[in-house]
Amino acid sequence: MARAAKASDSGKKLSNVSKDELLKYYREMVLIRRFEERAGQLYGMGLIGGFCHLYIGQEAVAVGMEAASKDGDQVITGYRDHGHMLAAGMDPKAVMAELTGRAGGSSKGKGGSMHMFDIATGFYGGHGIVGAQVSLGTGLAFSDYYRQNGNVSFTYFGDGAANQGQVYESFNMAQLWKLPVVYVIENNEYAMGTSLARASATVNLSQRGASFGIPGETVDGMDVFAVKDAAERAAEHARSGKGPYILEMKTYRYRGHSMSDPAKYRSKEEVEEVKTTRDPIDHIKTMLQQAGVAEDEIKAIDADVKAIVLEAVEFAQTSPEPDPSELFTDIYTEA
Repeated sequence: MARAAKASDSGKKLSNVSKDELLKYYREMVLIRRFEERAGQLYGMGLIGGFCHLYIGQEAVAVGMEAASKDGDQVITGYRDHGHMLAAGMDPKAVMAELTGRAGGSSKGKGGSMHMFDIATGFYGGHGIVGAQVSLGTGLAFSDYYRQNGNVSFTYFGDGAANQGQVYESFNMAQLWKLPVVYVIENNEYAMGTSLARASATVNLSQRGASFGIPGETVDGMDVFAVKDAAERAAEHARSGKGPYILEMKTYRYRGHSMSDPAKYRSKEEVEEVKTTRDPIDHIKTMLQQAGVAEDEIKAIDADVKAIVLEAVEFAQTSPEPDPSELFTDIYTEA
């Protein structure tokens, strides 16, 4: 039932890819990369409290999946969430201000790194409890099913969360009622400090829904076009009333699990090999060069992204802290 994506799948379609599309994906991935690098610096300076999980290395997953979404679709994920926010279209200034706990943040400084939320862009949160968002994302899909609005819930979780019991309860419900949900497993090979092979009896995560009859496929998560291609198939499956679909994105995080993780459970050589042979941004930059895009045009994007990130940092540092009265707001809603 699972379909393994070939490395050449996206390459076969490059003749149909426009220069503007290449530049768009390059810009979006570079924005995530530079934003996360600066977030790491701010955390080191003590300006970001609590936990902070960086998305560096995994940019092609969020950008490729977002390219297949439509207005009204929802995104929900775990705590490694900044990349998803930016890909969904959230304002970098509001995201950075939220990271630093400021009133100008998307959640008024009360959500922090792991619990941001933005209805306007269809982003239903980062969630700090491992696997909890899978049940919530399935609930979003039930809402779409109930309303018959044609929308899809893109529900992300990692290889570690894939072993949580509530994931399988959600799979059962989603397939039973044919809910429009795409489960995206971001397999970056390590759940905190434990490799997938040490923690999972079966490592082919795309087949985790087989006993429920949920189709799945393994995708090169370092190739934005492979991700987009698979995302379009999965979304169409869910949108057409056929029920859930599982995408296992084979990706890799360059930094530790969180900023407090020295990542001593893997070698520097392993990380460097991925950076030099599979980096998603280098991949698309090579494609731009092959398409005849001038180096000056690429550098202009880099400069523009740098300015956007610096503006976000400035906004975060100058935005005031929330008034203490905010502790009592957004707790209940009128029903």
